[in-house]
Amino acid sequence: MEELWLPPSREVADAIRSLCQRLLTETDALVDAFARPSLVAQNDPALLADASLVGEDRELNRSDLVQWLTANVQQPGRRVAPYVGPRTTAYINDLVSRGIAPDFAVAWRVALGIGWRRWLEECVAHCAEPGLLVEVLDVTGQSLAQYALDSVAALRQAGLAAAMGTTDAEGIALIQLIAGGAPMAEDFVEGRLRYKMARWHVGLVLWIADPQQAGVLEEAISAVRSAAGDRSVLVARATATSRWVWLSGEAAPDLHHVEKALATTDGVRVAVGRPGRGLEGFRSSHQDALAAQALIIRLGCDRRHTAYADVELIDALTKDRAGARRFVINTLGPLAEADPALRQALLTYVQCGFNTTRAATNLYAHRNTVERRVSRANEFSAVKVEDNPAHVAAALLLLDLAPDIVASPQSRTHTTGSRCPGFAG
Repeated sequence: MEELWLPPSREVADAIRSLCQRLLTETDALVDAFARPSLVAQNDPALLADASLVGEDRELNRSDLVQWLTANVQQPGRRVAPYVGPRTTAYINDLVSRGIAPDFAVAWRVALGIGWRRWLEECVAHCAEPGLLVEVLDVTGQSLAQYALDSVAALRQAGLAAAMGTTDAEGIALIQLIAGGAPMAEDFVEGRLRYKMARWHVGLVLWIADPQQAGVLEEAISAVRSAAGDRSVLVARATATSRWVWLSGEAAPDLHHVEKALATTDGVRVAVGRPGRGLEGFRSSHQDALAAQALIIRLGCDRRHTAYADVELIDALTKDRAGARRFVINTLGPLAEADPALRQALLTYVQCGFNTTRAATNLYAHRNTVERRVSRANEFSAVKVEDNPAHVAAALLLLDLAPDIVASPQSRTHTTGSRCPGFAG
């Protein structure tokens, strides 16, 4: 690429290299600082609602950050070529096929503002000599600004290339409109999607963490089709790492066989919406599934199968992590950090309608053991289960989904890094 400014002196280059090497050890914290704000600034509901797209956007931010830092370790202070790799290309293709057009310039402006402040802090802390500090800031300021311009241009070019090659954009765009609440006639939708709407529907989201496991994702879709029996199945490629699925029938679909089939596919997770009828049911069940997926990703939970009906209250509670943490601590008190077996016994006991025998069966434990654990757990709990079973159950379920929720923000940063992307507080 054409160089647009003079190369730095050896002293300045050494300082830049040292700073970048230091920041490469904290890329998770840096990405956490600017990924979500830059995404929100684009104000695209379709992008924000899909946890798989949010995850891919975060990976794009990470790729951009690592590219600039690594390039400045190798050639400090020089112009950095943007990297648009296979994963970025797949992400852009997914956006185009869904009719989503992010404002990359806005995203970069927000990210650059946050990143530049962190860079200033690092430079001031490690460049003691004023003249050296000025030179480092002058060179890196030009490099970062040009990197932003070049990156936005490269992403736009990738978007144009994707638009030229999109083949199934019409169907995906129609589903996107339905999911977003656009008014549609059922017969029009049925004709375009070849899927009956005047039925009961259950929406699912299947996803994987690693794009290299795309084959496993397709195997999971095949397993769903096989297990669905005589129910209709509609599948849409949402992203390179996720699929949207709907099952429909004259009665609300029973997902027992589908869940059993998916349990055999390693690495694939599934979120399930509540059943709904007609076009509105098609939409609402899908929105439920998206919300369940976002919750699981937000909490860094490793649960393989999640029904939104089971976690709706937890979803509402955990929109603000600080508030969720206070709720758990205020409700459970010392029980929040006691033996997990005590918490599991109390949660199962409440879920079984305060029936010790049923709880013992579900826990594969003796009835007397369950009674002792429940009694001990209730002693630890700040709120007693007989006083407010709903709050106790909600706090226990939240802690079961996110075991680190009671950790302090500082210890969570050190121990979990970026396990909970997009989780405020």
